[in-house]
Amino acid sequence: MKILIVEDDQLVAEALSAVLTNKNYAVEVAADGEAGWDLVEAFDYDLIILDITLPKLDGISLCRRIRSHNLLIPIMLVTGCNSSHEKAVGLDAGADDYLVKPFDEEELVARIRALLRRGNVNLPTVLEWGNLRLDPTSCEVDYNTKNLCLTPKEYSLLELFLRNSRRVFSCGMILEHLWSYEDIPSEEAVRTHIKGLRMKLKAAGAPNNLIETVYGIGYRLKPIDEERKTIEQEDKQKNGQENEEEASSSQVSKAQTLAAIAGVWEKYKGRVSEQVNVLLRAAQALENNQCLTQELHSQAVAEAHTLAGSLGTFGFAKGSKLARQIELLLKANQVFNQTEIRQFNDWVNALIIEINLPSPISITSENKHQHVSEYPYF
Repeated sequence: MKILIVEDDQLVAEALSAVLTNKNYAVEVAADGEAGWDLVEAFDYDLIILDITLPKLDGISLCRRIRSHNLLIPIMLVTGCNSSHEKAVGLDAGADDYLVKPFDEEELVARIRALLRRGNVNLPTVLEWGNLRLDPTSCEVDYNTKNLCLTPKEYSLLELFLRNSRRVFSCGMILEHLWSYEDIPSEEAVRTHIKGLRMKLKAAGAPNNLIETVYGIGYRLKPIDEERKTIEQEDKQKNGQENEEEASSSQVSKAQTLAAIAGVWEKYKGRVSEQVNVLLRAAQALENNQCLTQELHSQAVAEAHTLAGSLGTFGFAKGSKLARQIELLLKANQVFNQTEIRQFNDWVNALIIEINLPSPISITSENKHQHVSEYPYF
């Protein structure tokens, strides 16, 4: 499944991309509304995650443009503003869902799965084809109760076939669905992944031609009798050991996600320091009894807004709250009294202390599979 993220905050965009890639989605990113529209025109996407505040073309206008061209791609709007009016405007523009930053990674992924199912109204939560079973929630695949260990691309390939069980896919179509346009390999890569997937299916007891070659066209799942579709799956009695293994697998998956986000933090924390320095300059100007210039005031509002949305991504819930308070104080005032100046300074200093702490999601190589903090927020 291919997802387009339209987000101008590179810090948040890369964190989202890392999380969704870890969930076996193919992800592309656009940094402004016009670039997002160019990609929507050029490629097919299964879902769009769209920030509202974007340069060149804002998210609401882009959403309206997509719908005006009769494109039914599911759209999830995200924003740092928790305004009922803005939510209503976004939904009226044609969005299917709306989330306020920061939000929980687990909830985000669950909502994405729900939107993808909504686009296929007849599709069950668990995808089945005879004795083959794929659970998008846990990313587990089994054939006749035997678990298959697939690579991310093999998993995505099988999910594509299961979600479009009667469709034949050429190599070119598969490349377009499963790879970002910047990383598209040759068609030989598709054939290699199909060969590997067939071998793993066969080892689990599936027929050789479960993934069928339609000569001169492409590949599809081999049609099965209606009777085989309705074979009842035996209820599995989960013993304590199985539950423990499932919990361990889930914990490892969380650790991998957190490690990916921690890597993004290390890459961009210098940019966060630059944003906080803008707020510090504003605080120092006010402390020296200087009025904020229009430029500095606007810049401080913008940086506080961005930090309120992005800091929660990396586990800094307190930092996100402080940035939101600073943003609201700046928006409410052009001229500050002494009480407001003291409050502004206190919040900025608290924010500096907060982001200079080790990131709550940082994971050392020695313990990343043994200890994982709570999920970060987005």
